[in-house]
Amino acid sequence: MKIIIAILIFSLIIIFHELGHFLLAKANGIRVNEFCLGLGPKVFGITKGETTYSLHLFPIGGACMMEGEDTESEDGRAFGKKSVWARISVVAAGPVFNFLMAFVFAFILLCNIGYDLPVLAGVTEGYPAEEAGMQAGDTILKIDHTRIHFFRDISAYTQFHSGDAVTVTYERDGERYQTVLTPKYNEEYGYYMYGFQGSAQKTKGSVLSNLKYSVYEVEYWIRVTIDSLKSLVDGKVSVNDMSGPVGIVNMIGDSYEQSVTYGYYMVFLQMLYITIFLSANLGVMNLLPLPALDGGRLLFLIVEVIRGKRVDPDKEGMVHFIGMMLLFALMFFTFFNDIRKLFG
Repeated sequence: MKIIIAILIFSLIIIFHELGHFLLAKANGIRVNEFCLGLGPKVFGITKGETTYSLHLFPIGGACMMEGEDTESEDGRAFGKKSVWARISVVAAGPVFNFLMAFVFAFILLCNIGYDLPVLAGVTEGYPAEEAGMQAGDTILKIDHTRIHFFRDISAYTQFHSGDAVTVTYERDGERYQTVLTPKYNEEYGYYMYGFQGSAQKTKGSVLSNLKYSVYEVEYWIRVTIDSLKSLVDGKVSVNDMSGPVGIVNMIGDSYEQSVTYGYYMVFLQMLYITIFLSANLGVMNLLPLPALDGGRLLFLIVEVIRGKRVDPDKEGMVHFIGMMLLFALMFFTFFNDIRKLFG
């Protein structure tokens, strides 16, 4: 069951990403040769108009293949024949649609379960928050320069800034206060703590507030993804901690097994939550300025805007091809790393 659910989630996210490219390509009059789900040999395909819609064997990717995307083409409707701003809109549409999908699913989720406001249920005795005079009912507004919207914003920030002294802005009875907290290491739990206890307020908001907090939900996952990448670059997280498709399937399976005991409604909500995270994550990852990713293509287009002249399509295509091979190598690494962790 977990594999089926994982395939459905992956497929939905990928289709929506490629749909962004597809719709903007069509809107800009660009010829789309193939719109496909999956990689590897073609299993099924049907041609309507100028576009072939196909399903490939391995459900771990997809593509919106446009005429003249990576090579020179004389077709007047080729990707390269359009204005640079039209091409930027087409390339950026994939990640934007991922963020849009995460937003819509976040709205559905929050309408069902509400959201946890950063209102303290209490403070732990002997820890910095208590020593600074903070107390139950205080609402945390900012940690350093990061705005706090959910209680888990606090947990995420402390996780990625473990051991750091932070400036906390909080509100009590309509008045704002600031204090500097230096975390204290907890030997039992094995990590630094400021002494914040739980969220005292779970809220089911109106349609308008749910729309606002859905934006905050997507922002939360974007920030977590970026902070995770920073930790990888800084060496705080090793490449061995990375998860690929197998690790994600295993995570989905664990979530399914934990939630199914509470009924299929809870399974639905949990899968929504995972889809929000994965869709926002894919949006961020695709915007990285690396060859073969949308961010890499955008980088070439920005260079074109600055130069006033397009980079040679054949050279750009070769760069993206090399990037694709490196991405496949990374995919295989994470695949075998996931297998090692499963059976290690």
